[in-house]
Amino acid sequence: MSFWEYVGNRHAQLLADTYQHASAVFQCMVVATLLGVAIGVATYRSEWAGNLAVTSTATILTIPSLALIGLLIPITGLGVAPTVTALTLYGLLPIVRNSIVGLRGVDASLVDAATGIGMSRAARLFRVELPLAWPPILTGIRVSTQMLMGIAAIAAYASGPGLGNEIFRGISSLGSANALNQVLAGTLGIIVLALLFDAVYVLIGRLTIPRGIRA
Repeated sequence: MSFWEYVGNRHAQLLADTYQHASAVFQCMVVATLLGVAIGVATYRSEWAGNLAVTSTATILTIPSLALIGLLIPITGLGVAPTVTALTLYGLLPIVRNSIVGLRGVDASLVDAATGIGMSRAARLFRVELPLAWPPILTGIRVSTQMLMGIAAIAAYASGPGLGNEIFRGISSLGSANALNQVLAGTLGIIVLALLFDAVYVLIGRLTIPRGIRA
């Protein structure tokens, strides 16, 4: 059976796995973004706190994904829970680091001007600092998403959702008629999803970042 015949025969399952993969990455990225930006906001004013935040999230990223999921299984069980936990933790580093870099890079004179016109600290953060720090934050989100697309495939080890199931089925049945087709279908699906997500981020950047800041 050719690859395209395999895709035609299995298109319903492949579409379901693709949707689950995209949904898992998207939801984990939302959580990782909220946590990462919050950590950046809480630590960017202090050198040691910022370094601690970056070092801690970097340490998490050094743990092999298969090992982390394996360690989470006794705690969270199989399925969605270890997948979501692992992906969220892995997605933190680029967002935390870029949030801190972006917030520290805001022109101090602009912050002083906002203070001079009576803005509170919260108003300065949400109306001046975070909007100006948004380009590097968005870059961190893009990097995290690309990483999680690949790492999410490992979730099949813990009976997690997504295209990793297709890849693992192919690997476990190497030598059979459709083993290569299964691995190829899962891999190409992840690549296509990564490209589509990145295209959406490019569009978001064009819509939310003023041309002068992009330049």
